[in-house]
Amino acid sequence: MGNLERWRSHNPMSDPGTGPLHFEGLPSDVAALCRVVQGVLIHSDWIAAYGVSEAAFRTVSRETLPLAARLGQICGADSRALAFERPADRRAVGTCRDYALMLCGMLRQHGVAARVRCGFAAYFKKPWEDHWICEYWRDGGWKRADAQLDGIVAPRLGIAFDPSDLPADMFITAGEAWRRCRSGEADPEMFGHGTAASGLWFVRVNVVRDHHSLNGRETSDWDTWRQATAAHRVLSEAECARADGIAAHPDAPFDAPLTPPWQRA
Repeated sequence: MGNLERWRSHNPMSDPGTGPLHFEGLPSDVAALCRVVQGVLIHSDWIAAYGVSEAAFRTVSRETLPLAARLGQICGADSRALAFERPADRRAVGTCRDYALMLCGMLRQHGVAARVRCGFAAYFKKPWEDHWICEYWRDGGWKRADAQLDGIVAPRLGIAFDPSDLPADMFITAGEAWRRCRSGEADPEMFGHGTAASGLWFVRVNVVRDHHSLNGRETSDWDTWRQATAAHRVLSEAECARADGIAAHPDAPFDAPLTPPWQRA
């Protein structure tokens, strides 16, 4: 369980700031909060599914912004309170991590222990697709929610479960994926990011990103994994051993942040 207090308070990424849009007065129910998140965000990969084009937006980016900046962006397109669902072309464009972070911030505002997790989902393109969700403490344990699965996305993926309480077999953390791969239980090539990357080296990327996220750093240098060359996609025994330790205890406090090998001098 660890110290839940560390995930009840805002960090620089989850803090909504003091702008005109805020989290006060929002519902506390997780499913209701997911709907609020869905009414202000649109995923960069799913824009066409909502009947709009990228040209309708001022900014189309995969960069995960601190919530204070994201709320300012949302307000610039539509200044109504967050509870009002925006038309698709007046939402802020983000990725799965932005949905997870927004839900996490809203839950923390209610005093609920919540955190953003990096891992792999079983309901996208690959058998296990790179994905981020929000984890929240309720009834003596951690529950998982995917706020991205709205009325547009969920039907297209054939989702038949409650996105506010993910079944255990629909999402696994990066550490669990790493354990399965290292034990021979799973093929590392089943884990990845679409057609861009797959394999044990990418699972390791997510192991480190999840560790960073649990320590209040939802973004990190490891988000630049696309810069990795073929040489960086082969792991040494020392790198695997280090990842074994992180995967076993992803919520352990930082020893020293790891620098991606593709960014080392």
